[in-house]
Amino acid sequence: MQPVSIVVTELNEAQEIARVVTSLLAQQPAAAEVVIVDGSTDGTWEWLVEAQAHDPRLVAIRDETCSLKHSAGPVSRGRNVAIAAAKSEFIATADAGCTYTPDWLRNLTAPLAAGAAQYALGGSCLDPGDHSLWDVASAPFFSVKLSPLEPTKSCTARSMAFTKPLWAKIGGFPEDVLVGEDTLFDRSARRETTPAFVNNAKALYHPRNTFRAATHQMARYAVSDGQARVRSGRLVRNATRCLLQIAALVLLRWSVVPFVFVFLLEAWYAYHRDLRALLPFGVQAVGARFIFSVAVPWVVAVNHIKGLFVSKPLTNWQNKSQ
Repeated sequence: MQPVSIVVTELNEAQEIARVVTSLLAQQPAAAEVVIVDGSTDGTWEWLVEAQAHDPRLVAIRDETCSLKHSAGPVSRGRNVAIAAAKSEFIATADAGCTYTPDWLRNLTAPLAAGAAQYALGGSCLDPGDHSLWDVASAPFFSVKLSPLEPTKSCTARSMAFTKPLWAKIGGFPEDVLVGEDTLFDRSARRETTPAFVNNAKALYHPRNTFRAATHQMARYAVSDGQARVRSGRLVRNATRCLLQIAALVLLRWSVVPFVFVFLLEAWYAYHRDLRALLPFGVQAVGARFIFSVAVPWVVAVNHIKGLFVSKPLTNWQNKSQ
């Protein structure tokens, strides 16, 4: 296996950092290094310093500019700092909110090592042992799979690998956005090369969402899309769904047919991606999925339009203590 540097950028993740670092250091074959850029104030940095003393493969970099106080895109900035410091030509990106099976790195970077690709995507799935009802309900709307066996073409930086020259050629991750930076990086990368999709290299994601938290996260992504002037087709689709829902309710006074049509359409949106994988989670999960799916077009359309007119940078909970 070619030497690979795993890079992570994180801020105030004291509750998660031990779990992700442990899983990354347990990769087989081992990564050449795990480079973590941190600017935390919650004790995460102290944990990294101690862990680094016990395993020289862990490279901790203190960079307090990787916060919203200093950068509009602290996640991207931290990732770029980590990649610039990495010693390997092959780079794999990971996320502090995930864990990784021991064969993740080998599988993800196999297309790069074979010379078949410069860029590979592994996607993410829910952690089988650590998820909430609303994680299951919202999963496909965040390009998160319910099972490690499901194929995916997600461009999430939770599981992404590329050559360092490709990263340099496209100018790295964009440092002017807080969320959606992996989508923008992916768009630039695909202008240069075709990605390889690796089905057995998913990050195990455990957001532990409530309904409110999941819709809030979706709203932030939609605002970011509006500010970046991307995904206009997604805005049109979701706005159309909103109008159809309103029309079905208005016309219900005269006919039930439009309502039935829209109900079936919404059921298709809710279940067409992964119904077979959803059913084992039970009736409650099936119902929660439908509720979340009906809310999606309103959350996306309203917040995407809001993003078109609001230039104020987004914030996140990690930066509240900065």
